[in-house]
Amino acid sequence: MTSLFRTMNQFGHSRYGASVLSGVLLGLSFPSYPFIRLELLAWVALVPLLISLAPLERVGELFRRVYMAMLIYCVISLWWVSFATLPGGLLTIVAQAFFLTVPLFAFYAIKKMAGYRFALFSLPFLWIAWEWAYIQQDLSFGWLTFGNSQSNLNLMIQYADITGVWGVSFWLLWFNVLVVLALTGSRKDAVRSVAFMVMMIVAPLFYASVVFHQEGLVAQENMLLRVTLVQPNIDPHEKWLSNNSADIMERYYRMTNRAVRENRPDLVIWPETAIPFYILDSSYANDLQYLRLLLRGWNTALLTGFSDIVYYPSGNQKDSEHPGNNNRGMNRFFETYNASMMLLPGNGTPQIYRKMRLVPFAERVPYVDYLPWLGHLTFSLAGINGWGKGRDTTIMKLHSSRNVQVKIANIICYESIFPGLVTEFVRKGAQVLTLVTNDGWYATSYGPYQHLAIGRIRCIENRRAMARCANTGLTVVIDKYGRIIAEIPWWQEQTLTTEVPLENSLTFYTTNPDLLPKAALALSALLFLIAFFKSKHKSVSA
Repeated sequence: MTSLFRTMNQFGHSRYGASVLSGVLLGLSFPSYPFIRLELLAWVALVPLLISLAPLERVGELFRRVYMAMLIYCVISLWWVSFATLPGGLLTIVAQAFFLTVPLFAFYAIKKMAGYRFALFSLPFLWIAWEWAYIQQDLSFGWLTFGNSQSNLNLMIQYADITGVWGVSFWLLWFNVLVVLALTGSRKDAVRSVAFMVMMIVAPLFYASVVFHQEGLVAQENMLLRVTLVQPNIDPHEKWLSNNSADIMERYYRMTNRAVRENRPDLVIWPETAIPFYILDSSYANDLQYLRLLLRGWNTALLTGFSDIVYYPSGNQKDSEHPGNNNRGMNRFFETYNASMMLLPGNGTPQIYRKMRLVPFAERVPYVDYLPWLGHLTFSLAGINGWGKGRDTTIMKLHSSRNVQVKIANIICYESIFPGLVTEFVRKGAQVLTLVTNDGWYATSYGPYQHLAIGRIRCIENRRAMARCANTGLTVVIDKYGRIIAEIPWWQEQTLTTEVPLENSLTFYTTNPDLLPKAALALSALLFLIAFFKSKHKSVSA
């Protein structure tokens, strides 16, 4: 036992000292303000907790220690959610901390059957399998996927085009395990672990150097799309007041008119729910006609967030996927959506995408389709309470000024944390990613910076640039390597026009997005089986 391990072991005997330390390290490692760069803490953040769990036998004590660590982690990383809704923020923190304990309960079960070292080697597989399975659920708030902590560590995560964010999580977990083995094992174990740790630092840097070297060798012949992003800086609470709609639209028209006149873009983007009324509904036909008239004058395409409404034919009953709302006066069911649409100059049909992954309890209560009474549990944000759930990804198309057809994926806000959803757009042919969002709910907290950072991983995974348009910021353009190439300061009324590169090739990760987590899931089942037979053999031998 090394002297360092003895020191950490004594710290662990303070019962919750190791839990507090790991929770703080995890929280500080997650992206925050750009001048705070502590992501390297994630490489050792789990070490105190894992060492403290080595001698633990009682499951109740395990839960208290692990839950305390994860609760501190969530408080530091997610406190800003409470700016939008205090009850929702508290629920998010408490529930997310609980879900984060699951891999360590699996770790404990294997430790009881096959021993501590076997459990350590199993942990990376258990963790990745759970992260992936958890994010598939409507109830999930997959913001704290472990690999997201490295979003801003650009040089170390370029291999995400092979493994996705799951590989980044896997890498971090193995590094933590190796540190534990170096501290708790023999001298031979320590030397071997340190050698592997050095390799784990050098390998991503080498891969990044190869990627960027190849970029320098390839002639820059990318097709480009000239995009104008409009950041109107509108108070997210006041925008939903009915008497503010005219003023809001006038601001968009004024800003866009000036930007188009000066820059002649191929595409103008307005943020999430920029149009806070049902502009495609017949009652707003004059508003839609006026917008189309402006588009013909601008001679550019418009991609905008808006509120959509769909009516079912008279007398039709709602179904499980679209429970809808009942308009008793018309005896019709309808559904409203947080949506985006692309309008082209002329009178063509709008290209519409309806948001598929909705913020639990704030935008939609999970599983309300099957248990309608759950709808009363929503923590409403102004104007975005109880949206319907979109059913399919939509690729939007336009012709650029170079007379080239461009295929665009539009992601709405929170959807950028879901790797599988974004890859689905790219597999369908999207050459560029766009994201519309409204992070104004979170004031000047670091929530918007976290959201931006996570989006950078989506660019690396798919090797697609992203044009990110936000109501109050952060409005930026990110290249396919996750680097910010243009931006607007947050909380300013401003526009940004830039050339955004288009790509056609697919990465290994894009074509195989679930390969690593599914393999981890299968290996986790196998490891449980091996551990079970080890425990049986041990009991027979005894």
